[in-house]
Amino acid sequence: MKRIKIEGERVLEGTIKISGAKNAAVALVPASLLCDEPVEIDNIPNISDIDDLEEILVHLGATVEKNGSSIKIDPTTVDNKEIPDEISSKLRASYYFMSALLGKYKHVEMHFPGGCSIGARPIDQTIKGFKALGAEVEVNGTKYTVHAKELIGGHVYLDMPSVGATVNTILVAVRAKGITTIENAAKEPEIVNLATFLNNMGAKITGAGTSEIKIEGVEYLLKAFIEVIPDRIEAGTYVIAGALMGNNLKIDQIIPEHIEMLILKLKEMGVPIEVNIDNVIVSRSDNLKSVKVKTLGYPGFATDLQQPLTPLLTQLTGLSELEETIYENRFKNIPYLNEMGADIKIDGRKIYVNGPTELIGKEVTATDLRAGACLVLAGLKAKGTTIVNNVEFILRGYENIVEKLNSVGAKLEIEEI
Repeated sequence: MKRIKIEGERVLEGTIKISGAKNAAVALVPASLLCDEPVEIDNIPNISDIDDLEEILVHLGATVEKNGSSIKIDPTTVDNKEIPDEISSKLRASYYFMSALLGKYKHVEMHFPGGCSIGARPIDQTIKGFKALGAEVEVNGTKYTVHAKELIGGHVYLDMPSVGATVNTILVAVRAKGITTIENAAKEPEIVNLATFLNNMGAKITGAGTSEIKIEGVEYLLKAFIEVIPDRIEAGTYVIAGALMGNNLKIDQIIPEHIEMLILKLKEMGVPIEVNIDNVIVSRSDNLKSVKVKTLGYPGFATDLQQPLTPLLTQLTGLSELEETIYENRFKNIPYLNEMGADIKIDGRKIYVNGPTELIGKEVTATDLRAGACLVLAGLKAKGTTIVNNVEFILRGYENIVEKLNSVGAKLEIEEI
């Protein structure tokens, strides 16, 4: 096991370059299996989630070649066999393989996906999409067996704009006969990135990034190339770090529109921030105003940024309110922040943060990926030393987080325990 040791109160200056988006890459890699020829994906982040997806690719017999941030995948050698629990349970995104294999081979056997414990994360909307296109689903414990004599395009209305269900329905529909329409689809940039990749192969997808997506099935997909978009959650996390401890900290190689709601909230607080074409420059301020924040699907305020935002809320003057509408179990970071000196009360799906309060370094534990990021940010601000346990959660989604923060003046160290 590993932990991160953080020496707080150090000013952050310089430039942090943002990596490829975790949430895009984990969909693009499984999508490669739909192709009938080799594909290449560039700007892949060096994170453990990608390592876990590569393990599944190798298990299935795909040929994988990595070169820096580029990965070449040859799916022509795949053996469509059962994906066992010991590898599927490592991350939530493993279920994208379920859809890719079903779409290509009309049959898949795998166990329920894993991932962070942030609340109920059922796959009922994904199953709804499978059935709408003609698949039969059998569940035996944690094992799913999905089979279709033939996949026929259909109409899928998602009860909520779920990213996972939208991705999964697209993956199945690409090789189905006829036209599939997804209504109330998720609009996240990662879905646009996926649709672009599939269209580069020869798929016929329109409407990605809107609430209605149409997919006309095709019989053959050609070799293709795609570049992973910048990680908007990583970008937002480091922008928040700059608001906490920055002195003209530059967050570079980003798409500012992807974090527009965060930028608007920071401006509302009074954070000094300059927005440019592909970067933002942010500094701390001792005179920030309280705000209200509500998480929503894109383009609303991202649920993945509410936990990283919370340490900044502790430094605002007055009472701030944050409402989590996506996941019901995303406040596990709050008791640790309170141990560090925060004044935060939980009321159902809302938290109330009274500030400003001084944060003091403590030994704390990451309970999930974004909770871990929250505690690292709190440690950057806190007086003294903070130790964050369960660092493996953080390494799932942040490439070289220690090196990137240390390069701009922080003092972090990963320790083996």
